Amino acid sequence: MSYFDAASSAPLHPVARQALHASLDEGWADPARLYREGRRARLLLDAAREAAAEAIGCRPDELVFTTSGTRAVHTGIAGALAGRHRVGRHLIVSAVEHSSVLHSAEAHRHAGGTVSEVPVLRTGAVSPAAYTDALRPDTALACLQSANHEVGTRQPVAAVAEACREAGVPLLVDAAQSLAWGPVEGGWSLLTGSAHKWGGPAGVGVLAVRKGVRYAAQGPADERESGRSPGFENIPAVVAAAASLRAVRAEAAAESVRLRELTDRIRARVPELVPDVEVVGDPVDRLPHLLTFSCLYVDGETLLHELDREGFSVSSGSSCTSSTLTPSHVLKAMGVLSEGNVRVSLPLATPAEEVERFLSVLPRTVAAVREKLGAPAAAVVTSTPAASPAPDELVVDALGRRCPIPVIELAKVITDVPLGGMVRVLSDDEAARLDIPAWCEMRNQEYVGEEPAPRGTAYVVRRTTP
Repeated sequence: MSYFDAASSAPLHPVARQALHASLDEGWADPARLYREGRRARLLLDAAREAAAEAIGCRPDELVFTTSGTRAVHTGIAGALAGRHRVGRHLIVSAVEHSSVLHSAEAHRHAGGTVSEVPVLRTGAVSPAAYTDALRPDTALACLQSANHEVGTRQPVAAVAEACREAGVPLLVDAAQSLAWGPVEGGWSLLTGSAHKWGGPAGVGVLAVRKGVRYAAQGPADERESGRSPGFENIPAVVAAAASLRAVRAEAAAESVRLRELTDRIRARVPELVPDVEVVGDPVDRLPHLLTFSCLYVDGETLLHELDREGFSVSSGSSCTSSTLTPSHVLKAMGVLSEGNVRVSLPLATPAEEVERFLSVLPRTVAAVREKLGAPAAAVVTSTPAASPAPDELVVDALGRRCPIPVIELAKVITDVPLGGMVRVLSDDEAARLDIPAWCEMRNQEYVGEEPAPRGTAYVVRRTTP
């Protein structure tokens, strides 16, 4: 079985396993106590904090351990907003932040605060100029991930941090996906991370708050972790997290080059091997181990199941793999195809042979899924010549049918109208709002727009190419 979903959770690093086992016998006592067992536990905790702080690029007394990366985000945002409540209650986030950031933003909005969401380019990156324009005199905090968790695009953190510094606004960086590859550049104010993303154990997060940043811990007071992360520290897990971060950093330079070569090969070969594929995200300024592509006329959930049967564990941002039946907010913000979406994120030490096997399996797997759905089997869609003159307009009723059926039905009939003719696709699937315009761009047809309909929405397409 080939595990290609390190962006969700990386396999436990051997160093983490060794450190975890070794510290179980020494790190069980209360590190706040002065007796021998407590002192031993304190030494382990302090050493772990120093190692993690060195890797992150902050002082040990600026770093606390939390119970997860999500908890670190929630704690960091809440504390920073509270610390600057006299300045204002305006929060800035990007449209492609991790759900933990967006959930915090929504809670802030419900509590009476205001939130600005900065849009992204088609690559998934924010424009520093757009981020700068979002800053206001009442901005209490800005948030920007270091790299996107779904498409791998790196964000211009240094430029945004400089704009925030000039405006006197702290910047919180969610660095969960990038910490394995190096420290975050730029003058960030707060930073969060999650150990299981870099090969440490689950249940350990990190929160760094620079000295001088106004911060007010929320919730009942607690004497542990500078009052910022209540509860008894899981010292063995913390030790394993710090040890694994140091270990992956030692391997990062060589593995970054090797894994980038492998993901570059996938990026180049998939469109050659599989018709009607869009590779999304920045092709250059991205994480070395992660790439995402979307396949037209494919049910994402079925594709993932079929790849699993072939021995590959991958993930997806397709709406048809989600219980909510809505597209990934990241793909939606980028304005790219969401159906048949596959994210490949390679763990450290992934053999090149497994990547080659993936490339050999993918074409027939996609073709089989398309055949089951009755989708076009090739990039060129043809239709049977009509016995009578082609109508200038057709209506496709795809109400009640989920992705990728609305796009499949559109593809089947587009050549049944003359050049300049229109097709109206009736759909009540949220994914159609994203996938039909993306299909038009890929097939060189004109997306006219959407119109209200008695049920759902009418998506209007004009045929402009044969």
